This record gives sequence, C-alpha cells and structure tokens, in this order.
Amino acid sequence: MYHLFKKIFYSLLVLLGVVVIVFIMFQGFGDPARLIMGQTGDKKTMENIRKELYLDQPKWKQFFLYLNDVSPLSVHSKADIEKKSLLGLFVGGNIKVGLKVPYLRKSYQTKKNVGSVLMEALPGTLLLAVAAMLFATIVGILLGVLAAVKKGTWLDTSAVFVSIAGISAPSFFMAIIIAYLFGVVLHPFTGLNLTGSWFDIDEVTGEKYLTIKNLILPAFTLGIRPLAIITQLTRSAMLDVLNQDYIRTAYAKGLSKKAVIFKHALRNALNPVITAITGWFAELLAGAFFVEYIFGWQGIGKITVDALEKLDYPIVMGAVLVSACIFIAINMVADVLYALVDPRVSI
Repeated sequence: MYHLFKKIFYSLLVLLGVVVIVFIMFQGFGDPARLIMGQTGDKKTMENIRKELYLDQPKWKQFFLYLNDVSPLSVHSKADIEKKSLLGLFVGGNIKVGLKVPYLRKSYQTKKNVGSVLMEALPGTLLLAVAAMLFATIVGILLGVLAAVKKGTWLDTSAVFVSIAGISAPSFFMAIIIAYLFGVVLHPFTGLNLTGSWFDIDEVTGEKYLTIKNLILPAFTLGIRPLAIITQLTRSAMLDVLNQDYIRTAYAKGLSKKAVIFKHALRNALNPVITAITGWFAELLAGAFFVEYIFGWQGIGKITVDALEKLDYPIVMGAVLVSACIFIAINMVADVLYALVDPRVSI
C-alpha cells in the first residue's frame, strides 16, 4: 500500500506541473478579453470581461485562482458557487470549503461550461481509443505468438515486416491514405464513409442513433502503430520464455502445445506487453487528435483542434487537463494489472 500512496502522490505532482504549464502557455500570455470581444469591444465591456476572468489581478494571483477552480478541493465564496454553478459538497459561511467537480471555466466562443463540452465529447474519444486498442491488442498478441512459434518461417518474416512498417508510419499520414483509399476509391465496395462520427441524427425526428461502421476506419488507423509495437514485444518475450526450463518441463509432462503456449508461456510473457498496451492506450488519446479531425469523428481531439483554430483557449486547457488525468489513471491501472499477472510485483 505504501507504493500505491507514493504513486498517487507523484501523480498529483505531475498534475500540478501540467496545470502550471497549461496556465503559462494559454493564460499567461495574450489578452483573453480581446479574444472574446475581438477588436471592436468597447472599453466598459472589456473591463467587465477582464474582471470576470480575473485579468485585473496579478499573474500569480490569476494562477492560484485558476488552480482553485480546477482543483477538487477548493475554497469559494457563496456568490462564486452560485455564479459558476459548482457541483460538490461545501461547508462554511460566506466563504466555503469543499470537494467539487473541477471547474474548467467557460468557452470564449459558446459561453458553455468547458467541463460539459468535454464530457459530451469524451465518450467518442474513449470509444475510438478502446476500439483501436482492442484491435491492436488481439491481433498484435496473436501475430507475436505466431511469429515466435514459427520462428524463421515466412510467417515470422511477414509479421516482423508488417510491424516495422506499422511503426514507421505516422498516424496522420496513414489516416489520409486510408481515408482516401477505403472511403473514396473503394467506397462502392466497402460502403465506408470518408468522414462520420459514432452517431448520426435522424432528419425526421432529430434523434441520435449509433453508426458503428464509421468507427472502422479511424479505429484501424489509430491501432496500426500500437499493433506493430505489441507484435514485436510479444514475439520477443515469447522467444525468451519458450527457452526457459519450465517450458521444457511442461512438454515433458505431456501437456499439449496449445496449453503450454497459451497457459504457461504467454502468461509469463505478458508483462512487457501490458506495459505497451497501457502506455499506448494513453498515447492514443494524443494520436486521436489528428485521426478524429481527419475522419470528422466527434471527440475531444476534434473539439480541441477546432478550439485552437478559434483561439478558444479554455477548451484547449480543459482538454489537456482531462487527457493528463486519463493518462495518469491508465498508468495506475497498469500497476494493478502487473500485480495480478505477476505476483512478484507489489503495489
């Protein structure tokens, strides 16, 4: 448990560092009030906006006010809680202390709560990342095991070649090629669209309905690089494990080849693969930004790129913080999985 609390403490330090960097990059420079009003805003309106965004305060105070907004444990006045519609449990008089849902402020362009905007887009990004990772994990492990068992054959050579090609291809480049090839050239045969999200809107009723077929191309594109890494790692780990004495003992006991490979060898070869899976799942959140934009997939990535084009910095800042939290959570889950797969690892 000591190691677990230690990891949590370091994770909080990482988050604090992310908050500092995000504030300096997007809030520390420029004039957000001018971004909101443009060049035609009158002086009185500009002053009101600066006051609302705490821009009339010193930079160090602006940072601590921002940190207080995004932190779950915070101090707010009663007026602030009502004005910002903060959700949480607060105690105290006019100045209250409490636990709350982090407040990521409001969009410059739409005036909507950034947290609400990102939560609406998050399911799309998670669905895309999970689908890509499932594809990469299942196919990558099977290819890696096959390459190790058939070492030196054409199957092994083909698996290695495919994995090297996959590692060498950037996601944004592959997205353009795959979108054009399967969404335009081969569209009459595949029926897949060049762009599209995980839902469509019925023109008559206005209701949303699932369109999972739009997931195929972006998930395939996003899963290519982790597939290549997982194939290489599985092959390497399996080759090492298959040469161990206990594998020869298992064969000597009369166990079938299938049982030895999948029950004994693969389980002991999974630790480096789990590292790759959890690490790449977090990386997919970053890679998804380009893939979502190219395929028109409604997720955090597309919303963030659109916000950057419009200089809507609160959306960008919130997206970075949410992505950092997911990245840290995934790494914490990875530590638990290590302990489950290998009892020698403690958390």
